[in-house]
Amino acid sequence: MNKNLTIKLGAIGLLILLLLVPLLMIDGVIDDRQQLRDGVLEDIARSSSYSQQLSGPVMVVPYRKVVHNWKINDKTNQRYDEPGEERGRLYFLPERFELDGQVQTELRARGIYEARLFHADNRINGHFSLPAQLGIKEDFIDYQFDAPFLAVGISDIRGIENALKLELDGQRLDFVPGTQVGWLGEGVRVTLPLLDASKATELAFGFDLRLQGTGSLQVLPVGKSSSVSLTANWPHPSFVGNFLPAKREINDAGFSADWQTTFFSTNLQDAMSRCVSSNDCEAFNGRSFGVSFIDPVDQYLKSDRAIKYALLFIVLTFAGFFLFEVLKSLAVHPVQYALVGVALAFFYLLLLSLSEHIGFGPAYLLSASGCVLLIGFYVCHVLHSVRHGLSFSAGLAALYGLLYGLLSAEDYALLMGSLLLFGLLGVFMVLTRKLDWYGIGQKPAKPLEFDIGAVQ
Repeated sequence: MNKNLTIKLGAIGLLILLLLVPLLMIDGVIDDRQQLRDGVLEDIARSSSYSQQLSGPVMVVPYRKVVHNWKINDKTNQRYDEPGEERGRLYFLPERFELDGQVQTELRARGIYEARLFHADNRINGHFSLPAQLGIKEDFIDYQFDAPFLAVGISDIRGIENALKLELDGQRLDFVPGTQVGWLGEGVRVTLPLLDASKATELAFGFDLRLQGTGSLQVLPVGKSSSVSLTANWPHPSFVGNFLPAKREINDAGFSADWQTTFFSTNLQDAMSRCVSSNDCEAFNGRSFGVSFIDPVDQYLKSDRAIKYALLFIVLTFAGFFLFEVLKSLAVHPVQYALVGVALAFFYLLLLSLSEHIGFGPAYLLSASGCVLLIGFYVCHVLHSVRHGLSFSAGLAALYGLLYGLLSAEDYALLMGSLLLFGLLGVFMVLTRKLDWYGIGQKPAKPLEFDIGAVQ
């Protein structure tokens, strides 16, 4: 290969490396703006309420047990009882648990950033089935029971928007803050009437809970059989947790979803027993499910994905320039390569700044159109031909269109990218199949003079 061609290819390669500097700087700007956005969303959640998880209700029955400590009198050698007292609690999960939730979302803005809050109107029903003697098999006469209470874990109690009242067998009882159950975390509780522990008891309960939060709403299916139904005006739900809905419908107006679980699938009774006995509550708290209200259209994520293709864009554009040089015996100066490369880099900065105000799709269209028009105008003069300039612009516009397709089709991005590169390689090989590479540069191309009249 002749010396002139080697120098030209070396200069192009050096320009590509130098253009990585502004691209890395723009990538850093994307990360900074994303962190700033996340910080603002965190501040909004801190001043309102975070993601919510509902755990309960759980019935807690405090007890005092007489403990017999038999000892022997040293003088009389007779046995005597020195009784003591042991305090503890019994925990019961509902036989049936039902939740019916109606969710509305709203946007809270701070500057150019918006956070999506939800307001969930929940109706919670169910019943407890307590066994005779509360399941105690031995020494039942040694037990004394205090007033039981119902504890409901709510991960961020600031989000409670109504005065909670428990409906229990025709009575209305007031909830008070705090669960008094460490492994349930924050929440509320309500004291129940004393039980006749000697016989089996059925207790039907119900209450309304209006709950505000950000991010996600999750429910722990505490019932031996649990049924949860959620409907919302949010058309982009992301179902999270250990269980997917048994039924769901999603349309432009919102979604509805139904979950059904039993102790056979959740094993929640054993998980609670481990939590109480060994303080290992990870399995118990990890059985939740629900829905996330995070906006799936994240302009920062898409901008970050787009800039990962920047080097490919620059290489393909420079390859197009070089193809015009060798096929049309034109001379394009490295400075002209550099100016086009900088214009390509500015596309990503425009995309980021515009997407913060008008959304990713319109921002992409405006940024790509501006870059294609600018580069097309410049290339018409560089190549001294309107036809060549328009052809180059059309190819660049097609590349931007393919890039948008890659960004939109996450599942098929690798396949589309592979086919694109293979197709471009094929086009390059077809166009240069008869080119005498050894002869390139032996007869130097005459640099083109700038002539607007000729372009026009």
